Amino acid sequence: MTSPLCFRPPRLLLPRSGIDLQRWSVIACDQYTSEPGYWERVAGQVGDAPSTLHMIYPEVFLASADKPERIARIQATMRRYLAEGLLREHAGAVLVERSLPDGRVRRGLMLELDLEHYDFSPASASLIRPTEGTIVERIAPRVEVRQGAELELPHILVLIDDPQRTVIEPLAAQPARLAPLYDTPLMLGGGRVAGLALDGPAHGQVMQALQALGDGAAFAARHGLPPDTPPMLFAMGDGNHSLATAKACWDRMKAGVGPDHPARWALVEVENIHDAALEFSPIHRLLTGVNGEIREALAAHFGERVRIVDQPDAASMRVALAALPRSEHAAGLVQPGGRHALVVVSGMPAAQLDVATFQGFVDALLAQGGAHEVDYVHGDDTLAQLAGVQGNAGLHLATLGKSELIGRVARHGPLPRKSFSMGEADEKRFYLEARRIRA
Repeated sequence: MTSPLCFRPPRLLLPRSGIDLQRWSVIACDQYTSEPGYWERVAGQVGDAPSTLHMIYPEVFLASADKPERIARIQATMRRYLAEGLLREHAGAVLVERSLPDGRVRRGLMLELDLEHYDFSPASASLIRPTEGTIVERIAPRVEVRQGAELELPHILVLIDDPQRTVIEPLAAQPARLAPLYDTPLMLGGGRVAGLALDGPAHGQVMQALQALGDGAAFAARHGLPPDTPPMLFAMGDGNHSLATAKACWDRMKAGVGPDHPARWALVEVENIHDAALEFSPIHRLLTGVNGEIREALAAHFGERVRIVDQPDAASMRVALAALPRSEHAAGLVQPGGRHALVVVSGMPAAQLDVATFQGFVDALLAQGGAHEVDYVHGDDTLAQLAGVQGNAGLHLATLGKSELIGRVARHGPLPRKSFSMGEADEKRFYLEARRIRA
């Protein structure tokens, strides 16, 4: 049975001709949250030029005392850019080609998703579904920005399960049917991004192929699931909390507006999980303000189930972790004093992941006052640098294989929060396109 339509072509707002797109485009607001220096470099490059930097709230500054003033400036900038004609309209789906510094080219499709078909609860069986647990507390500050905003700027990456490559890949093979919309290098090692508009026939082909992916029987067969398993047409990759914010805002307002209100929809980039250029990376845990000895806290939490093995260096630690059997859960412990391999005999159901085992420890440590805060860090080198600061400690986690994701979520529900990342920090989506969310 084919799923109801939960997507549509977008109505985009793009920067007008003459705007410096390299300064216009900045990385997702939830990146480099432990590195204010990165955002200072961004601000230095942007200066007073028109930029998405002036329309987003980098989360590294969420605890700033001037938060209300920042939000007011963001919303005022949106209104000013619209009034000054800095944005031009484009109607229709767009193929996005992101060229990464190592030569990979990752492709996606700009669409709008219907929030009426999205449920971020742990028991979700909706067509648009989270792949990780949603941290409800992270929604509130984003709601403050969105509620009074004229525009949304997406860093949301949504996955489709398209092993036959029927939706996105045929577009790149038909360049004559695509018209260039933008093409720019990205700042601070972000690579390059280009956007191409689809012609009419290509547009119709894409919409039909997407609709076919929503067939419930085909979805169940691909993953060896019972035939009545609800299909998951769109699986969250990056930006789940931004989509959850859009959903929360829509749920608050929908009783007082019509069903065609633009806030019912959210602008996203859709990518095929089978794209060879799409790589999954782990999200490590950085503990700050650590009180006491982490190894003693681990022993107290896990008891005899934990082994802590000293390692001479980071490479040895990674090798030791990779060699462990699946019946044991593992992480690296990175501290100013050295590297250690943590091994826990899981004693948990087969569905449990390493990240769930160690997230339980992190949550307990914070609740007991053993550390001040946890941050979620991308990149081994970044973790090593930050965890080497006195009073900090890092948990180095393994990567989830992307081939496991869709079937695992369909069987067992969302993974623990922050279980994986689609690439390293500088591979994340850069803001470029916008969309109106007020009638």
